[in-house]
Amino acid sequence: MTRRLSRPGRGVDVLLADFGHRLPASPPAPAASRERGPFTQLVPRRGPRGRGRGRAVTPAPLPVWRMTSEQTPVVWPLIATSGLPPTGAQMGIDLLSGGAFYCDPVGWVTDDDISVTNPNVVVFGKPGRGKSATVKAFALRMLGYGYRTLVLGDTKDEYEPLCRALGVEPFVIGHGLPARVNPLAFGPLGHGWERLDAAEVRRREAIMFARWIVLLRGLVGSQAVPFGPVEETAVSEALRLLTGYAGGATRLTEPTVPQVWRALDEPTDELVAGCRYADRRHFLDATRTLRDALGSLVKGSLAGLFDDHTTLDVDWRAPIQSLSLSRLEPLGDQAVGIALTCLNSWGQAMREIAAPGDLRIVVRDETWRQMRLGAEAMKSLDANLRLSRRDADVQVLLAHKPSDMLTAGDANSQAVAIARDLLHLCDVKVLHGQDQAVGDELGSLLGLSPIAQRVVTGWAVAGKGRALWLVGDRAFKVQTVLTEPELRLTFTNQALTGRPA
Repeated sequence: MTRRLSRPGRGVDVLLADFGHRLPASPPAPAASRERGPFTQLVPRRGPRGRGRGRAVTPAPLPVWRMTSEQTPVVWPLIATSGLPPTGAQMGIDLLSGGAFYCDPVGWVTDDDISVTNPNVVVFGKPGRGKSATVKAFALRMLGYGYRTLVLGDTKDEYEPLCRALGVEPFVIGHGLPARVNPLAFGPLGHGWERLDAAEVRRREAIMFARWIVLLRGLVGSQAVPFGPVEETAVSEALRLLTGYAGGATRLTEPTVPQVWRALDEPTDELVAGCRYADRRHFLDATRTLRDALGSLVKGSLAGLFDDHTTLDVDWRAPIQSLSLSRLEPLGDQAVGIALTCLNSWGQAMREIAAPGDLRIVVRDETWRQMRLGAEAMKSLDANLRLSRRDADVQVLLAHKPSDMLTAGDANSQAVAIARDLLHLCDVKVLHGQDQAVGDELGSLLGLSPIAQRVVTGWAVAGKGRALWLVGDRAFKVQTVLTEPELRLTFTNQALTGRPA
């Protein structure tokens, strides 16, 4: 078998040449011009070598600002500072430094390097931004440092799961329930009265009677009734007669609000003479508005709740105690506000002689309801906050926004002035997410810079538990971190999700 050899065929150009034609040749492509780059020759890393040549890295020119270290946080409030000492409750992450953030209000007060002079804390935030969860986590984590918690008025039963998890059943105040609170209770100051020397009697008498006057002024003021020197003299004299202090009794009798009202409504000759009135008719005419205001409290919607002796058997060694006011919600904001005022006075009485080392976190939820009662009720809350250093208490106020407090009166009224001062009595402010309008309020009231306002209205809104913490003159961007058990204890959306806590 022979193998055929393949020969290559003729191309198109050969065929055309056989017939006298020539295939046009394609023009040569123009040579591309080579662009010269910025570096025409290889240059060593540090530039051409030689005397007076080469280069070195130099910093970019920056503007120079001169100011004191005290002014710097005002211009740049979120500049990374030296941080706070790692004491107290570990709350979460400080996003500026990347480290853990600890909350220790009493420790900050005792540290001269931190500009905090009182342990009071005010927490603002829109509903659902995690302000109550932050407070509960703080109370829970401070248990390890010997702190106990007292919730003076849980208006939504938000602290029930936390109380029950700690083995404590909260007290519930409402019509038809056995719990009673006497806002005129003696408290620890009345113990062992018969064994006190004269100086201690005068000291305790001054504290007790001052607290009672503040309370009654607030309750009467909530009825839009003025409480001036005439009313104060009448109430003070009635209290001294009811307790037996005016007669030098060795054991005092605890008064109640209805007893004070009846003493004024049916005055004795001793009371009339003690108030320097000419006769009984003169006394009744001068105290008519006072008696009517107290009478409306005794006979009003809160009748039977705060007008008898206390029936609560409180275990002050328990990790937490809570007084629920959720049953009073249908009575309206004013009734709840008056109830909060009574509970505040009672709670202050219980803390007037705190044993050394008996540290307590006092939570005051929905404080704006008490503030709306007027200037006198504001003074009652103001007095509580001013005593926090003496009583070694961390007073925690919760509200949605600062304008809730400023609705206590007209723009230039005394109540609004007290509300503004109240904010400055809290050296620790926790600002959760807010709308732009509220951010402007915070800026004007607290002196926030535009950068700090944007943190509150932008970054803090984007996530639960995010807040701008103002500790004295320092600012921190903090993300609260909750553990799985804490998430269950702080879950408050059962009504929306149908999921139990």
